[in-house]
Amino acid sequence: MQMGPLTPEDLQRRMQEWMRQWPGMGLGARPAAAEPAGEGADPAEEPKAAAFQFDYRPKEVKAHLDRFVIRQEEAKRVLSVALCDHYHQVRLALAGQEQAQYAKQNILLIGPTGVGKTYLIRSLADLIGVPFVKADATKFSETGYVGGDVEDLVRDLLRRADGDVTRAQHGIIYIDEIDKIAAAAGMTGRDVSGRGVQINLLKLMEETEVPSRAPNDLAGQLQAMMEMTQRGGRRPPATINTRHILFVVSGAFDGLEALVRRRLREAVVGFAARGPASLTSEQVLGQARTRDFIEYGFEPEFIGRLPVRVYCHPLTTDDLFQILQSSEGSIIRQYEQTFGAYGIEVLFQEEGLRRIAERAAGEQTGARGLMTVCERVFRDFKFELPSTGIRRFSVTRELVDEPERALPALLASQQVQEQQLARQVVEEFADRFERSHGLRLAFTPAAIERLIARADEQGVSVRDLCAERFRDYQFGLRLIARNTGQQRFEVDADAVERPDRVLSDWVVASYRQPGASPAAPGPPPAAGDAPESTD
Repeated sequence: MQMGPLTPEDLQRRMQEWMRQWPGMGLGARPAAAEPAGEGADPAEEPKAAAFQFDYRPKEVKAHLDRFVIRQEEAKRVLSVALCDHYHQVRLALAGQEQAQYAKQNILLIGPTGVGKTYLIRSLADLIGVPFVKADATKFSETGYVGGDVEDLVRDLLRRADGDVTRAQHGIIYIDEIDKIAAAAGMTGRDVSGRGVQINLLKLMEETEVPSRAPNDLAGQLQAMMEMTQRGGRRPPATINTRHILFVVSGAFDGLEALVRRRLREAVVGFAARGPASLTSEQVLGQARTRDFIEYGFEPEFIGRLPVRVYCHPLTTDDLFQILQSSEGSIIRQYEQTFGAYGIEVLFQEEGLRRIAERAAGEQTGARGLMTVCERVFRDFKFELPSTGIRRFSVTRELVDEPERALPALLASQQVQEQQLARQVVEEFADRFERSHGLRLAFTPAAIERLIARADEQGVSVRDLCAERFRDYQFGLRLIARNTGQQRFEVDADAVERPDRVLSDWVVASYRQPGASPAAPGPPPAAGDAPESTD
């Protein structure tokens, strides 16, 4: 008789014995229960193999990254080339034209926290539509020890691909804090969270087959049993091949600079040579070589599987300001939506954005400092304002510096200057549109008043109303610009009320002007597009 609680091994053994008693439902199912693919199998149940499409060029990839990531020009160029090289090779492999000795271009990113390393890779994955998995290297340990198993990264990729093995095998795995698994200098014996993890990752980065279910994962085995039952006894795909999975690792690499400087000092020859003392930290880390990483604590085989190495520069106050003002992923968009959920319009003045950037730079956590500062500034505003009648407020330098004084003043003057702020919101919308599409919208005073009135009537923000009225209508304006060369468009009250009709009239009129292009019209403007008139 079994005494005491069951061990995990005992429990798994009993589950396997129980499943063997039920043919077609588990690990002990008879092989004949599974139908070969193509012989009566339901195509919908087979692993999906949708055609992989990739036809980007490096400049197109970098242009996409420029929309979201400020600065890091060299990193964006290098990553764009590496990504195109890798996924063009994937495309050739799927067409049966893969190079026999292709060396995968896994990537190593070096740089302090908050400079956009994760954002760069996530933006690349979003662009090409492949599954993306991110994890910290510190959670893993060598197989057989307490801690995560690196093969779980590949299984996570399969889950992100909704069980589509083909998509999972073309995904991106991003591992942060890779510098934390560098083996300690002079260590003897086993290093289960350093060298051992490097060896395990090495297998994945090269090419190996990873079981879709962890062998010792009881929950996974039960789920597999349920899936087999639903599939009529046919087993799910057994393994995922890592040959075409792109691996990206990153870390701050504290202490690496000292190793590189020492090597550079040893290499200095003659009085005319430029010594390492004259180089900045960025320049020194940009010259890191394989031997420096080996000395830092990485296995030669491991660091050799990371041929593409990129240094991401620290962010200055000006960089943080540009992120707030220009990036499509700016944190201020999040706060606009947060307040907008309560019908409150927030206008970020340039001086206010500059002050947020200055205070975030003092946090010394890169772009993450922007969130820290904004939460500190707007915490009480998000608590108090939704329960008031305030519809709009402006973020100034004074509000950022002393929010505890600005909030009572705002509550005391509830509706003062709201009309003026609403006008500024319309102008801000026009500025954003011009930055995105190169076309200038000139709203007349009557149009602005009508937008404000309609927003109040509908209980929405002026910014949201502008987006709804004029969404996607850049197509029509670009057509007019191509026909006439016009770059500035005046939007009046009639255009606010009847955007479709007015824009249609403008497009037709542009074909009647002398010198208009005879080309057929481009994509029709979407419903709600905004009309414009010629100057």
